[in-house]
Amino acid sequence: MALGLDTDGVLGELDAASMALDFRQTGPTVPRMILGNRLRALRESQGITGADAGRCIRGSHSKISRLEMGKTGFKVRDVIDLLAFYGVYDEGERGTLLALARESNSQGWWQFFHDVVPSWLHVYLGLEQTATVIRGYELQFVPGLLQTEEYARAVISLVPDEEERLERRVRLRMARQHVLRRDRPPYLWTVIDETALRRSMGGRGLMRRQLAYLLEVSRLPHVTVQVVPFAAGAHSAIAGPVTVLRPPGGDLPDVVYLEQLTGGAYPDKPGDVEQYRHVMNRLAVEAMPPDATEDFLLAALREL
Repeated sequence: MALGLDTDGVLGELDAASMALDFRQTGPTVPRMILGNRLRALRESQGITGADAGRCIRGSHSKISRLEMGKTGFKVRDVIDLLAFYGVYDEGERGTLLALARESNSQGWWQFFHDVVPSWLHVYLGLEQTATVIRGYELQFVPGLLQTEEYARAVISLVPDEEERLERRVRLRMARQHVLRRDRPPYLWTVIDETALRRSMGGRGLMRRQLAYLLEVSRLPHVTVQVVPFAAGAHSAIAGPVTVLRPPGGDLPDVVYLEQLTGGAYPDKPGDVEQYRHVMNRLAVEAMPPDATEDFLLAALREL
């Protein structure tokens, strides 16, 4: 079900672009976040504690916390019980929230690649496919959404695996990039360390094609690329890659994703999220502006 219906304000400030998304295609992440955010607001408006809400659905405070943060799917029965406990009887609002509960257990298109998608990556993929803004910094590699297929294959092959699984991971990465070519793409703003652009991932020809493609994509109106040169020295994000994703609408908080060697982390404390937003803002100043970045990429191409 595409949530393009009248929701009587339940979905907050979801804009026209996000309302056009079909959550059956983009996965359960955003429906979970929308529903969890709304249930928290309802609970707090009634002065009900998380522990009391947990007992209402035969659970615990921690279960309510996970549900309200959108970290897990919802049972329709639990949502029915919570809405009655919170005094919500309006049929329009109940219908919309129950629809979200059903969508919270849907599968995104990447379920086709379930054998090569670790559990911790599902949340990120759902956010990447629905975000209105994606801001990121990469230290070691060209960002995944901006990689050519041969560059992606070289990066993915760094972790040994069966050839068939490696190819499926490459196909998944290429499929993710369709988000930048859809009718209403997210705004992608990425900062790349010069280290990533100087490191050869498979020969001069491969790197020439990758840099040429990076130049091509950076000229799209919804894509901004900046480079942090060696000359900048130490900078605010030198510790490692970070991505900040903005879900559709104005009510949901930004989500921070930190990719690690064997997993991914999602720091969700408001203070931590604000700190990473500050880091990304500082990077915009510390990196070359977009025009200078284009000149840098052209010079790097000539050097290869």
